[in-house]
Amino acid sequence: MRTPSQSAWRMVVGLGLVSLFADFTYEGGRSIGGPFLALLGAGPLLVGAVAGVGEFLGYLIRLFAGRWVDKSGRPWHLMYLGYTLNLLSVPALATAPSAGMAAVLLFLERLGKGLRTPARDALLSHAGERLGQGRVFGLHELFDQFGAFLGPLAVALLVGLGGYRLGFAGLLAPALLALFLLWRAHRHNGGAAAHSVVQDWEGLPRAYYAYLLFAMLAVAGFAHFQLVTYHLEVTQAVPAAHIPLLFALAMGADALAAYGAGHMFEHLGLRLLWGLPPLNLVAVTLFFLAKEPSLLGVAAVLWGCGLGLQESLMRSAVAVLSPPEQRGSAFGLFDTAFGGAWMLGSLAMGYLYSLAPGYLVAFGSLLQLATTLFLARFYTLLPEVQR
Repeated sequence: MRTPSQSAWRMVVGLGLVSLFADFTYEGGRSIGGPFLALLGAGPLLVGAVAGVGEFLGYLIRLFAGRWVDKSGRPWHLMYLGYTLNLLSVPALATAPSAGMAAVLLFLERLGKGLRTPARDALLSHAGERLGQGRVFGLHELFDQFGAFLGPLAVALLVGLGGYRLGFAGLLAPALLALFLLWRAHRHNGGAAAHSVVQDWEGLPRAYYAYLLFAMLAVAGFAHFQLVTYHLEVTQAVPAAHIPLLFALAMGADALAAYGAGHMFEHLGLRLLWGLPPLNLVAVTLFFLAKEPSLLGVAAVLWGCGLGLQESLMRSAVAVLSPPEQRGSAFGLFDTAFGGAWMLGSLAMGYLYSLAPGYLVAFGSLLQLATTLFLARFYTLLPEVQR
């Protein structure tokens, strides 16, 4: 017989393996999404809309998905639907005849991710009650970003051999493997992953909403990688086959930063959030103003570290700041607001980039400075034990 802790670790690792191959698929596809849209004739505003509106649709559905999980107590149903839509849309891009059809498929990929994410995060947060929230989300992000590191590398090879369409087509195999592993994880761990059903909505703490404002400002000034890759393609800053390599570098940095931050969260707590604004500010500046390939590599590492902090610390913070029976709703609301801010920020950055890259950098820098002020306000609302 397995102990409760062993069962919890088994579930975390099982979902981590699902995420590994899922991220291999859709992050591999996203590493060439911007250049592929440019090849099909899309302009910077459309790329910004695909990145921002697509993210927002994926995040908006999380509000309803999270409430459904809390009320139904059946998270696996949404995970099956969401992963299927999320993963199979990516290899379908190999057949897209136009920028419009490619945009639709990219929207569907984001929608699928939005459906399954609150359920998965709620399951992980319940395991975190026993194992530690930082450890659980940090380990999960390590699996997640290891796949996100390998996927762009494989896509870079395929693009070098046969172009963008072959890159997308080659992602069908890991997509199917991820769906198989999801079935296996449910079969072996479904019983250990029970989700409590909330009877009455009681609201969330004030600190949760202050934290939400901080996160929204931080992500609004965080350039989406599709816009970054679009910039690299139209300026010919690096060869086409090197673009997914930069994304792989960012994902590798993401994985290491998330895993390290997850472990440090158990000791330093929410103080780690102070590192997020400077990482975002420097990464955006280097990506859009630097010309040297070495500086673009530094930008990719910093961008990945910023994303790692967001993915690991921000999810851990939501779990810490919300009651266990409302985790699905807390993650859903957080993700929806987060996605809305990213959509507005991406649209603004897409428009400002069409004027001049310097305007985009100025916009991102101002938002990161504002983020620091809101973080200070958030800390005044925290009990001493959570600081």
